[in-house]
Amino acid sequence: MKKLVLLFLFIAPLALAQNTLLNAVKFKNIGPSVMSGRVVDIAINPSNPTEFYVAYASGGLWYTNNNGTSFIPVLDGAVTLNCGAVAVDWSSGTLWVGTGEVNASRSSYAGVGVLKSIDKGKTWLSIGLADSHHIARIWFNPNNINELVVAVIGHLYTPNNERGIFKTTDGGNSWKKTLFVNDTTGVIDLTVSKLDPKTMYAATWEKDRKAWNFKGNGQHSGIYKSDDGGDNWKLLTTPAAGFPTGENIGRIGLCAVNSDTIYAVVDNQNLRLNTKVDNQNDANKAMTETNVIGCEVYKSVNGGALWVKQNKSFIDDLYYTYGYYFANIAVDPSNENRLYIGGVNLIFSEDGGATFNNISKSNVHSDHHFAWVNPKNSNHIINGNDGGVNITYDNGANWIKCNNLAVGQFYAVNIDNNDDYNVYGGLQDNGVWVGSHAYEPSPYWQQSGQYPYKEIMGGDGMQIQIDNRNSNIVFAGSQYGDYYKIDRATNKEQRITPKTKKDEEKLRFNWQTPILLSSHNQDILYLGSNFLHRSMNQGATWEKISPDLTNGKKEGNVAFGSITTISESTLVFGVLYVGTDDGKIQRSKDGGATWQLISNALPQNLWVSRIKASKFKKERVYATLNGYRNDDFNSYVFTSDDYGATWKNIASDKNSPANSILEDTENEAILYLGTDNGLQISVNQGKTWVDFLGNMPRVAVHDLVIQPKAKELIVGTHGRSLYSIALADVQLFTEQLLAKPLHVFEIKSTVKKENWGAKRNAWSTFFEPKLSIWYLSNVAVAATVSIKNSTGIIVLNQNITLDKNYNSMDVDLSVAPDVVKVLEKKDSKLKIKQAQNKKFYLPTGLYTLTIETNLKVSQTVPFEIIEGKKSDSSD
Repeated sequence: MKKLVLLFLFIAPLALAQNTLLNAVKFKNIGPSVMSGRVVDIAINPSNPTEFYVAYASGGLWYTNNNGTSFIPVLDGAVTLNCGAVAVDWSSGTLWVGTGEVNASRSSYAGVGVLKSIDKGKTWLSIGLADSHHIARIWFNPNNINELVVAVIGHLYTPNNERGIFKTTDGGNSWKKTLFVNDTTGVIDLTVSKLDPKTMYAATWEKDRKAWNFKGNGQHSGIYKSDDGGDNWKLLTTPAAGFPTGENIGRIGLCAVNSDTIYAVVDNQNLRLNTKVDNQNDANKAMTETNVIGCEVYKSVNGGALWVKQNKSFIDDLYYTYGYYFANIAVDPSNENRLYIGGVNLIFSEDGGATFNNISKSNVHSDHHFAWVNPKNSNHIINGNDGGVNITYDNGANWIKCNNLAVGQFYAVNIDNNDDYNVYGGLQDNGVWVGSHAYEPSPYWQQSGQYPYKEIMGGDGMQIQIDNRNSNIVFAGSQYGDYYKIDRATNKEQRITPKTKKDEEKLRFNWQTPILLSSHNQDILYLGSNFLHRSMNQGATWEKISPDLTNGKKEGNVAFGSITTISESTLVFGVLYVGTDDGKIQRSKDGGATWQLISNALPQNLWVSRIKASKFKKERVYATLNGYRNDDFNSYVFTSDDYGATWKNIASDKNSPANSILEDTENEAILYLGTDNGLQISVNQGKTWVDFLGNMPRVAVHDLVIQPKAKELIVGTHGRSLYSIALADVQLFTEQLLAKPLHVFEIKSTVKKENWGAKRNAWSTFFEPKLSIWYLSNVAVAATVSIKNSTGIIVLNQNITLDKNYNSMDVDLSVAPDVVKVLEKKDSKLKIKQAQNKKFYLPTGLYTLTIETNLKVSQTVPFEIIEGKKSDSSD
């Protein structure tokens, strides 16, 4: 079967990709969808609010024209799914996406500039600002869509000059930077007067994010105004204007009511009076226990010359200490006193911001990034948050949840060893879930009341381990090392996080703290802080089996100097590897009694995203390092055949930060690599790599696991939930096999059923069975395919074209009437009945399929059609 994939280039226009080795593979998305993922922007058709586009942080752009009942993806052909902003000209169907998420979180991925589509997302063009990384807003002139004004935040982790306000009047062929403050201050919001589009307001945001510290405020955070359509800008927020200024001013959100009246919401990081500063050794408490002023609302009625604070008291439990994640405000177009502000909750004011009520109640996820108020119906709100899209028609009294698309942001994935195995995963802000690998998307669960996946833990879901003797025993956790032993049979859970004594320094747990059950003994559990901890009784008690394996504590407000990855050799008990967020890899050969640093020859000070001991050779180990927290997008992948004494660089030339590496369970030459830009595969131990995407878009892949009995790869993506792919054929790949001119893979037995050529009922279509044939061809070539039965009678012979590389074709199992006569004449007991669709189908028996190319290369493969059960008529 042929598969054409759009390859997005950094220059316009898009071009069709060549057919690469594994383009034709079909990944299956196995959900889940009910918890959704982080929304960053929504564009609603004002004349038909049931039609809108939803931009997900790392899950792409999706379109609905039935009020969120169903969605289709429209950005999957692009080189990135990472969104910051979307704008739509509804009259022409033109779309613009500002790529790169705006929320400055740990998983806010960079983009590639501004993308444009003139055919509602079927194809995309790049129109510039590739080094912007993160784009907050796009405005276009409705009277001239070649005129765009773009608010650019810039790089997340490093200074850069492509940030500020950029304007084009020729559709993106050329850009002019019209507002620039400095190389650490970007523009986080842009609002334009609906009465006079020449009047614009922009919010600048000074910030400095590092892996160990996030300063989300600065003296250059403020509000600017343009009176000439974005060509020139003037700072409004001077000390005399009434708006807070200074070093502790954070993210600002804007909404213009008209040319003169504008609201602003600000993250004020100044301390409240009469408060004490805690040393915040507990990273979880540091996020929620706050001494800062937090969210404030200001209003100007004279074009920003003077600002007046609106809230009468502190707006508590909205921003906490992470106001950098929010700062968005919406105003009812028909009543300027009705305001909506997004934070952990979605709050509403009907007195101009003096007082607020929480309206994000039942059925609404926390952490709100977008709200739209219908100009024709003030009670109709469309809201985007960390759990997807919600819609209300009664101003928040009741909400519809539009979570029917798989855009989950997985950090980790694992499987159990059951024959009908389950998949487990931890998600950004959406807990830990478990469900069957055989998940099929269907709305039927709303009728049955049983969604196929179940949440087993809340918070930000992290790594999961499952006892292979009893899959009801699960070890799972949330952010910063908050781990539990869960008995799913009894619904009991026990907190197992290692603790310190009173006189000991606090342990440093990574945001995604690693945990590992020993393959040698499922009572032995490892967990990493800045030390490696071992439990001999599944977490009931712990001992440190290492010194501090990091470079030590680094001062900052984010836990750092911690273990990120743990691996144990499955071949030799006691061989352990540990990687850290500050770039160190250490090894123990004696169960933790002694340790040796083995990363001095590797690039330094990078995040060790994965260390993995080989299942095939006791001396072999793999490591991936990740530099995206330094805005370094190179691939760092290494292997060692001497326990890490020396390393070999096996990085792909398809540069993208590497998150995980996995060795195949059957073929030691095959490696899988999860990157920020998709999945790659090597069939020669990393000598060369190719994309392993098929129908999967270029989404960040965080984790990989193989179910060995089922021979299925589970792909944990950070934006499109989970995918599975059958590996039986792929595991046969070798350099020798790939060098063959033709190889036809094993054909599974086909079960003949009563429904062949029949309808299930009067309303269904005829079921017409096909035989799926997978093959490898080193050229695209004309060929013939023929099928013979066990007596040598040719029952099918037809001309085909083989595609290059690994592909499949479907063979119709019906036969011509003259062939039926020959078969029945050969076997007097054989009677082939005509099916309901007037076709005849091959009888049960043994067959051989032969493919012969015009280059005189051929291969013959046997297969069997076996009789199905009388009661089995499913298709």
